[in-house]
Amino acid sequence: MKLVTLLSVSLFSSILLANPTPKLLLLKTYKDQNTTNWVMSEKLDGIRAYWDGNQLLTRSGKKIYAPKWFTKDYPNFEIDGELWTKRGDFENISSIVRDKIPSKNWSQIKHYIFEVPNTKGGLFQRLEKVKPYENDYIKILPQILIRNIEHQKNYLKEVESKNGEGIVVRDSNVLYINKRTSKALKVKSFKDTECKIVGFTEGNGKYLNKVGAIICQLSSQITFKIGSGMDDKFRNNPPKIGTIVTFKYQNFTKYGKPRFPIYLRIRKN
Repeated sequence: MKLVTLLSVSLFSSILLANPTPKLLLLKTYKDQNTTNWVMSEKLDGIRAYWDGNQLLTRSGKKIYAPKWFTKDYPNFEIDGELWTKRGDFENISSIVRDKIPSKNWSQIKHYIFEVPNTKGGLFQRLEKVKPYENDYIKILPQILIRNIEHQKNYLKEVESKNGEGIVVRDSNVLYINKRTSKALKVKSFKDTECKIVGFTEGNGKYLNKVGAIICQLSSQITFKIGSGMDDKFRNNPPKIGTIVTFKYQNFTKYGKPRFPIYLRIRKN
């Protein structure tokens, strides 16, 4: 009985200490809506980070162990954004940010702020509150006014040509929304989904003695190969069989296989 009581107290304490999942703005997918006079920004492929006024948390409420020097000048109010370095650097960002003992590599990271949760006013009024706190590590993500649909398409094409993930379009006039909303949309030329690694093929030429392609399995049990998108670090030291990865693709063939699949990243937990 005593053991059960101690276990119950321990479990209860852990529940009390756990951070609740923050209620944040979430994106829907763009489907040819009229976004003229909205704003657009690049969709950064990093780690979502919410500052609750005291600590950095992931979207699911897990603590991010940032060094004290990184957060020492953070505001005493909520801010929300993406921890990011540069395009195509997700694996490096993830390894830095998810380490429970923060390393000096945090100096590579910047926190690009795109929201100030639970603050009054439109988007620009909310972001104005962050301006006094901008420094080497806190940056406000630039927002561009959309003149027309061609302007949006051209910006998307520009971002994707530089290996960017896509863009986000938003109605900057609405008040803060703490859930998934049609007033904030992700826009991509490619779709993305997940698959499980079930094998590898050996590379040729410059990829000799390295991974040439990963063999993936969809939830439908259909298997296919992904041969592009992996960097040398991945090809030299690939993740273990069974790892879930995210890839992008154009569409599906009549046989259910993705067209032009490109590896993006190991799935975020």
